[in-house]
Amino acid sequence: MRLADELIQRGHRVIHVSVCFGDQLYWWRRNNINYRGRFKDWPNFLEKLVDRKGITDVLYYADRQPYHQIAAQVAGKLGLRATAYEFGYLRPDWITLERSGMSAFSHFPDDPDHIRRIAAQVEAPDQEVRYPYQFVHQATHEVIYNLSSYLLYVFYPRYRANRYYNPVVEYVSHFFRILAGPFRERRARKLIKKKVRENSKYFVFAMQLPADYQIRDNSPFDDMHEAVAVTLKSFAANAPDDTLLIFKIHPLDNGLERWPRTIMRMAEETGIAGRVRVIDGGNLQTLLASAAGAVLVNSTVGLHSILAGCPVKVLGAAVFDIPGITYQPPLDDFWTKAAVPDPEFVDIFVQALAAAVQVKGNFFTRAGQKAAIDEMATRLIEDRINTPDAFVDPPPRLAAYLADSRDQSKTVK
Repeated sequence: MRLADELIQRGHRVIHVSVCFGDQLYWWRRNNINYRGRFKDWPNFLEKLVDRKGITDVLYYADRQPYHQIAAQVAGKLGLRATAYEFGYLRPDWITLERSGMSAFSHFPDDPDHIRRIAAQVEAPDQEVRYPYQFVHQATHEVIYNLSSYLLYVFYPRYRANRYYNPVVEYVSHFFRILAGPFRERRARKLIKKKVRENSKYFVFAMQLPADYQIRDNSPFDDMHEAVAVTLKSFAANAPDDTLLIFKIHPLDNGLERWPRTIMRMAEETGIAGRVRVIDGGNLQTLLASAAGAVLVNSTVGLHSILAGCPVKVLGAAVFDIPGITYQPPLDDFWTKAAVPDPEFVDIFVQALAAAVQVKGNFFTRAGQKAAIDEMATRLIEDRINTPDAFVDPPPRLAAYLADSRDQSKTVK
């Protein structure tokens, strides 16, 4: 809403559409329209709204949320500018502001020469963490938004939430994980320290949240179980016998999937339980610093790994999955042929990415919001998103992602 205030102050008109109670709760201005219709009627509603109000731009948080996917399609059909924003690729204190979509749907170039041309036109980014925030801020807003939308569903009875878990069950499960947190953290730190001290050769698999749209809409997998199964099978068949595979559970995982038990059962079925470990905590940077490589679907952990000089294999669609940065041949070869990222090109990529589709700031502190809002408003008004020269159409990763999804559906399911 503060971004809207800034745009209005600069002479622009803003209209907000609420599709659930959480939307309405966080937007109490008069220029709000409540949509309580059916999901199948959402495109027609938007087209009429655009015509009636003379809308020129469509802005949404999280590009793969179902309502926002439709909004992007309508914008494309009507020739409007569609812009997505989300947590930054270059976390912790960056926000992504990108034309149309992210990851597989990103228009940011994937050609190294094109990226070099962009970097040559812009300054190096400010990589000092200037706007840190406590996780409690993020968690509080998420709980309020989701629980209010769920418990006050009667106000938007046709709202299609498309949530992976029931929010009440999910948040209750987090309570029990918090209680066990210190124990899990001690165990994880002990294992990391032991493997680093022993100079063990190990690979890291960075788990993502099952509910993450990056898994559901930007990867060839239906869920994390499939990604784990593919990785275990490949590791068993191709990795040297003296290597370990360490699965690191996402710090915000709710525990409902019981990953330690599930992964070890899958490892036993694959015949490599003695070479697999599962940790739920510990310092990621320490783990990556001594790793032989990191495997992930498309988590931004990939960028942390790359910046740490750790070889990375991406299994899904990621904006940073580019020759010279990540390992491009098949996963089966990664276990024996992983190569470190080209540090010079990594710097060039970060420079281009930061200038074109990243904004310094965050969603949860006054200082972070102010910095981000000023810049976001300026780029929106001046039509400087995905600039300079950082918009490739069609999205350069989309065809490969669709092909991978079709192939994966044949080999996994």
